[in-house]
This record gives sequence, structure tokens and C-alpha cells, in this order.
Amino acid sequence: RQMLNQLSHPGQFSALTEVIFHFLTEPKEVERFLAQLSEFATTNQISLGPLRSIVKSLLLVPNGALKKSLTADQVRADFITLGLSEEKATYFSEKWKQSAPTLARWAIGQTLMINQLIDMEWKFGVTSGSSELEKVGSIFLQLNFLSPELTLPQFYSFLHEMERVRASMECLS
Repeated sequence: RQMLNQLSHPGQFSALTEVIFHFLTEPKEVERFLAQLSEFATTNQISLGPLRSIVKSLLLVPNGALKKSLTADQVRADFITLGLSEEKATYFSEKWKQSAPTLARWAIGQTLMINQLIDMEWKFGVTSGSSELEKVGSIFLQLNFLSPELTLPQFYSFLHEMERVRASMECLS
């Protein structure tokens, strides 16, 4: 909160807000976003560590606002509750009002791209009995695809996620 209000030089907060909204509308351009943050830090003589903290906190509100379909006034109220000055909260909420429809369409598009599985059942459990001594007490996840509709890249992405689940579960066993 204090760090956000330290961006007191005219234009600092608005410039940072522009960088953030550009990233929100083009989230795949991570390298460009990080370069813009570094440039902003250098230009405004702010160290990159605290700047990243500021940006993380600024990104939390729009991400939550997208999930909950908040209005610009609700976003403004959230920022004021978090301790941002009235002027900065109003500026950010105005940018939100302009960008929210585009961001919502993008988020829906991402949701539809990710959730292409039509029907899937899953069971999560612990093995209680087995002929193998090591198997007892191990955690398992059983997936049953009823009608999968995956392109090859989606399949490999799904496979990668399942391998991560397996690795996480092996840590628990």
C-alpha cells in the first residue's frame, strides 16, 4: 500500500497502469512486460524488487475482478480498501472500465480453449489393500474419459499436467 502511494511523481502511476493493462490485454508477451518493468524501474529510479511487489498487488485486483465480474466502481472500492489513494483508485477503475469488455472476452476465450474435455470422471483415493506391501497406503488418481475431444497439442498439454499431478502425488506418498 505504501509503495503504491509512493509513486507520487506525476505520471508514474498512470505509466505503470498502462504497462499493466498492456500486459493484461497481451498476457503472452511476458518478456516485453518484464522489459517494460525494468525500463520503468530505471526511468523512475525504483529498484526492481519493490516494483515487482507493486505490480503483483496491482494484478491481483483485476484478476479477481474478472473472475467475479466486478464493475469499475467495485474495483475502485477494492483499491481504496487496500489503501490506494482516491485519485489513483479512480484512475485505475477508469482504465478498468475501458478494458473490462476486452479482458472478459479474452478470459472467456481462454476458458473455452482450456476446457475442451466434454465428459470426464475422476476418483481420488488411497489404496487400502493390495498383494504388494508397498502399494498399501499409496495415493491414486483415476481418470475416465467418456468422450475426449483433444487436439494433439491439447493432449500433450494435458499429459504434462497429469505428469505434474503424478509427481506431486509421489511427494505425498
